[in-house]
Amino acid sequence: MIKKAIYMLAAILMIAVLAGCGLPSGTAVIDRPDEYAKTFEAKEEIVLRAIAAVFREKEMGTNVAINRAEKIVTTDYLTREGWRTRSIARVRQINWKESEVILTVITERQSKTGWQMRRLLGKEQYDNAFDAIEMKIYEEMAKRE
Repeated sequence: MIKKAIYMLAAILMIAVLAGCGLPSGTAVIDRPDEYAKTFEAKEEIVLRAIAAVFREKEMGTNVAINRAEKIVTTDYLTREGWRTRSIARVRQINWKESEVILTVITERQSKTGWQMRRLLGKEQYDNAFDAIEMKIYEEMAKRE
């Protein structure tokens, strides 16, 4: 009886540890990646550089590239433990002092049939990314002065 209780306690602890390690659970298979937008008070060039810096720092993909002609920042896939992630941000100048950023983070899980697109990030994680971009915008603005 005591052995059974010890095994049960060990199993519960193992599940709690695995859940605490941030293993994704309940991710939904999706057809299209989510996109979220936010407006910043900065010119396109500053926003593009800020996004690229955040993508590098947060490891939101590999080989971060800025395409100034198309006003887009892209990454290649970063693959880890059966998951791969790629990020894309499009920037659009709204007026002389505001730019809109449309952020997409593509997350895929490897399966027997190939890669399946999954929803791993929620609105809160996108908001965190936008907050980091905003801080980098201020840093970029300070560099120019």
